[in-house]
Amino acid sequence: MTKKVHNSNDPKKTISLIHKTARLVRQLLSISLIAIIFSACSSDDNGSDNNNSDYYLKASLNGQAMTFYNVNFQGSGDDNRFSHITIAGFEDHYPTAQGTAPNSVDFEIWRTGGDIKAGTYSTPTEPEMVSRYAVQTSNGTIVYSTQAFNDIFTVKIESISKNGIKGTFSGKLRNLESGKAIEVTEGSFNLPYEDIINP
Repeated sequence: MTKKVHNSNDPKKTISLIHKTARLVRQLLSISLIAIIFSACSSDDNGSDNNNSDYYLKASLNGQAMTFYNVNFQGSGDDNRFSHITIAGFEDHYPTAQGTAPNSVDFEIWRTGGDIKAGTYSTPTEPEMVSRYAVQTSNGTIVYSTQAFNDIFTVKIESISKNGIKGTFSGKLRNLESGKAIEVTEGSFNLPYEDIINP
């Protein structure tokens, strides 16, 4: 009796599986990071939900003006220095009435052992800087980012301290799978430190 042997060494199937797995891992990591940021932000002991109109995160994405919700600025570092900062927000209140996450935008800058001060920070010359825009669809999350391409994304910090951060941002975010880009223009932020802001 002869046994049939299944050949699983088809290179096309293997490459396709690797691409699908890598895409899924990237999407899950991005969503997890955003969820962690916002869950940490929402656990403020005072339960602050600052609605002061002096604070904001705004931008135009492909020409469509947006004001973001549940916005937060967080940072970390030693000796009153920031070696890592994150700014993130959602296109709508989070979670939505359906319990899902709306589209979100975030950017972070790392200066391990360094000090993030007022100044201009741009990709790809800033090796530990990333910006992302996560679009929620019925088929999953589509992530546009600065991680895989040499597109320029610039953050200009006018002021930064334990009281808050103010500045502007603009540039391109690109989807790894499709190569499609989103143009971010007129980005601006004025945020207190570790308070959640809703316009």
